[in-house]
Amino acid sequence: MQFVANHTSIPVPRVYCAFTYRGRTYIVMERIDGTPVASRWALRPKESQEKILIQLKDVAQQLRNVSPPDGIGVANIKGGPIYDGRLPGQSFWGPFSTTDDFHKKLRNDMEFDFDPSNAPDGVVEFVNFHKQSFPKSVLTHGDLSSFNILVKGDKVVGIIDWETAGWLPPYWEYVCAWNVNPYNEFWQQEVDRFLTPLPHELRMDCIRRRYFGDF
Repeated sequence: MQFVANHTSIPVPRVYCAFTYRGRTYIVMERIDGTPVASRWALRPKESQEKILIQLKDVAQQLRNVSPPDGIGVANIKGGPIYDGRLPGQSFWGPFSTTDDFHKKLRNDMEFDFDPSNAPDGVVEFVNFHKQSFPKSVLTHGDLSSFNILVKGDKVVGIIDWETAGWLPPYWEYVCAWNVNPYNEFWQQEVDRFLTPLPHELRMDCIRRRYFGDF
């Protein structure tokens, strides 16, 4: 959060201190006066919704405008392992020197030397998607659900829960926002209004989740 506060104007909680006690790390931070945008979203006037979504577009663009450090592939903000409890098997992943290494890990290190005619539905296309060249990683929140966006009136006053943030492939923000929470399905209709729609990437991620993980 301090990194985001220092490099953007995105509203994040002010961090007062962090400490470890009995093997667990705690952060003492500002409590933001706002409510999750999930609250009563459907009851908001369209004009109010649009004002909030315009601000979220700016949040996404500001993240994209922050350049990664030299030599970063896929990693957390400091260059260490990324955290994501939704990924299968483990919570900490990497860091990875390249996006290709990250993708290989996502598919359980499988290289798929098989007869395409015998492959499960969608797998050949999925592997080809992973094997293509990707742009450099971008700063990504990784959990832009409606529960992590705080508003007061028509103003976005806080983006919270940055534990999944890091340098990740450009499509990652979109597929995570779209798939993030089974109690957040209404938000899927809004994601395309503040993030660039990536239907092909979303379909490939659905194939990944079908064969290689719950998320």
